[in-house]
Amino acid sequence: MRILLVNKYFYRKGGAETYFFALAEGLRALGHEVAFFSMKHSNNEPSYWSKYFVSEKDYVGDISAFKKVQEASTLIYSFEAKRKFEALLEEFKPDVIHMNNVHRQLTLSILDAPYLKRHHVPVVYTAHDYILLCPAYTMVNGRGEVCDACLDRHFMHATKNVCVKGSRAKSALATMEAEFLKFHHSYGMIDLIIAPSKFMKSKLDEGGFADKTIAMQNFLTDSQMTMGAHVANTHKFEDAQAGARPYFLFFGRLSKEKGILTLVKAFLRAAGLADGNAGGADDTRDAGNAGMLPDTWDLHIVGDGPERESIERLITSAGSQAASHIHLLGYKSGEDLQREVGNARFTVLSSEWRENMPYSGLESLAAQTPIIGANIGGIPELVEEGRTGFTFESGNIADLKDGLLKAAAVGEDVYGTMQRQCSEYVATRCGQQTYAERLVERYTELRESNLMNGGVHK
Repeated sequence: MRILLVNKYFYRKGGAETYFFALAEGLRALGHEVAFFSMKHSNNEPSYWSKYFVSEKDYVGDISAFKKVQEASTLIYSFEAKRKFEALLEEFKPDVIHMNNVHRQLTLSILDAPYLKRHHVPVVYTAHDYILLCPAYTMVNGRGEVCDACLDRHFMHATKNVCVKGSRAKSALATMEAEFLKFHHSYGMIDLIIAPSKFMKSKLDEGGFADKTIAMQNFLTDSQMTMGAHVANTHKFEDAQAGARPYFLFFGRLSKEKGILTLVKAFLRAAGLADGNAGGADDTRDAGNAGMLPDTWDLHIVGDGPERESIERLITSAGSQAASHIHLLGYKSGEDLQREVGNARFTVLSSEWRENMPYSGLESLAAQTPIIGANIGGIPELVEEGRTGFTFESGNIADLKDGLLKAAAVGEDVYGTMQRQCSEYVATRCGQQTYAERLVERYTELRESNLMNGGVHK
């Protein structure tokens, strides 16, 4: 089968790209032919198909980039992308199109390519975020609150609430995009929507896509599974006895929606280094809990992002001892990151938005490191209480503090059992070949159905 994978970035930028390249690897391992459509960028991996990639566009920078109507319109509809996509289709002649992140840089204009209609090529879309439901991608409004307003399909809420990067102009452009796609019936050209978590599927169903969604949990490549097993440290208690300090680990983007400030405040309180409730909510829920972390415990923070300076201020304000317990380690990748994950006693997924199915969680479980996870979005699907980790109320400093204390109190025998359950989780649910085989079955069903029905979309 010939499969055309589409994603706006062709380098390993984030979770969507991790999935994109891993999916190509899995499909090729089954003997299928894979081609790519993407955007030109200096960081791109090499590809024969790059001759068809669209010119680079940056909609993250200053809003002055949109000052001309013509420039703003390319965010919604790209004639360049449609033209180049058609040329690629004519050469590759795919049996199925599988889209990932395409909005704004590529746009759904590619689905108007005449080739698709002539040959009834089925279109699959993996929903890595909430863009089908929310112009801001995140279902978080301009006040930082989790929000369902746009589930009514009236996307003007995004402009009223200034949901996109605190900018009314960017929010208005995102609203225009969502309204255009609605009236253009762009999503009606998609045959199947894959939700990487059950929670994501429930939201897509609620937002009007129930007739074309399935839940398929994200997977790990064979190499990721092997690396995770290799670095998994099954003797963490012996390491502690030998002088190694146990630590909680956060790894990811240091941004507000990731809950990193809540985590730092909770750790400071748990360690008795500060009262930790500056700017925090729900502090009174901690009443009656006098527990404290042993002095040996640390917090490691891997990654970078806009909240780094805020974290540094929190550490400084907590006193000199805080800096010896909280370590900002910067960006890590590959074996360096895997080693950090494998040596951690627990990782923390502290998100305050409806995270879908974070790869950081899967990588943690593959390294036999249990998770302390916020009870929001798809995270609870990774964290089986007392088995693969512990959950806490998202955004609640006191509840996260209690979660840290509970995790630190886990004994060696129970922890060993949790590690085995982490391994069992990824082995039974996250296999690359199983995922690819199931997906190819769906591709085949869609292709046969489209050919039989003449490619008519709903």
